[in-house]
Amino acid sequence: MSRYTPEQAHKIMSSVHSKGTDIEVKLRKALWNNGLRYRKNLKTLPGKPDIAFTKYKLAVFCDSEFWHGKDWEILKSKLEKGTRPDFWIAKIERNRNRDMQTNQELEYMGWTVLRFWGKEILSQTDKCVRVIEETICEIKLHNNESSVLQK
Repeated sequence: MSRYTPEQAHKIMSSVHSKGTDIEVKLRKALWNNGLRYRKNLKTLPGKPDIAFTKYKLAVFCDSEFWHGKDWEILKSKLEKGTRPDFWIAKIERNRNRDMQTNQELEYMGWTVLRFWGKEILSQTDKCVRVIEETICEIKLHNNESSVLQK
C-alpha cells in the first residue's frame, strides 16, 4: 500500500531529474569554490559522469539513495511491500548493474571513479570535496612517478 495517492506519486516522480539535481549542484559549487574546475555530464564517457576532471581522468557520480539502491537488501524488502514491487525491484537492480558496468568501463579506459551518496553530499560536503582533492593528488603523484620512470 502506497502512502501517496496516484496523483501525488505522479507529481513526485515527474519532478525527478537525471542531471542538475540538488546534490550535484551542492557538490559542484563546493568544488568550484575550492578552485577545482570540471566538466558536467560528459557525454563522451560511459555513464555520463555528473562531474569529470578530464585532466586527471577522474569521474564523479552523485547517486541518490533510492534510485541507486543504497542498502539494497533493506530497500528491496520495503519495495516488496509497496505498489508494483516487480517493476521497482527490476528498475533499481538495472540501475545498480548499470552503475557497476559503468565503473568497469571507465576503469578499463584508465579513469578513476568516485561515487557519493546524496545524503553524504548534503551532510558532509567538505568531506566529499576532500576525498576528491586527495584523489586528484594521488593521481598527480602517480602520473609524476610514471613520467620519471619513463625517462
